[in-house]
Amino acid sequence: MADHNRPWWHFWQSVCCDIDKSENARQKILEAAFHEIHRVGFQAASIQNIVKETGLTKGALYHHFPNKLALGYAVIDEIISPLIDFHWISPLQADGNPIDILIDSIIKGGEQMTMDDIMSGCPLNKLAQEMSAIDEGFRERIEASYMTWRSAIERALEAGKKKAYVREDVNTEQFAIVFVATLEGCLGMAKSSQSMELLLSCGGGLISLLEGLRGSKK
Repeated sequence: MADHNRPWWHFWQSVCCDIDKSENARQKILEAAFHEIHRVGFQAASIQNIVKETGLTKGALYHHFPNKLALGYAVIDEIISPLIDFHWISPLQADGNPIDILIDSIIKGGEQMTMDDIMSGCPLNKLAQEMSAIDEGFRERIEASYMTWRSAIERALEAGKKKAYVREDVNTEQFAIVFVATLEGCLGMAKSSQSMELLLSCGGGLISLLEGLRGSKK
């Protein structure tokens, strides 16, 4: 049986950063909350479990976050959105062919992904499915994260057009939507099928779509 008091994700582990001592308790709470919410969802997430994992007190938690909702919002803003940025957006800021960069991100993601990751699912998509229809604060934050992701892809592909990396006739806004939706759909189907093979096959299909965008400069 999995030890739910320890982080068990791999690809979805949060992006750690250097923090000063005064922020250590807050960061520990955020990490534990992300773990708990990713495991069971926001509504079922237990403050008691979060506190237990940190080794802190409820008073310490409520010192930093006035309520569970505020903690959930912070998990999106400070853990999940930076995760998306780290894996999918920041690489696009490098010089080079955006098609190659996106393909490389897909390949690296497939290499890092484990069955635990597949079964836990994408944390952003899980919260979108659970919370977007019932809480506007969650919906706005989730959509902002998706919009930032889509916009980064669109900008990168538009820049690629200017260097002939990307075909001039490509609708970059439309493709950015398709890319994110397909990637999230791949993860959802792989979770449902409990199949790494399906995930990798779906990723291969997305790579084929990207190859079809190539311009005259390879």
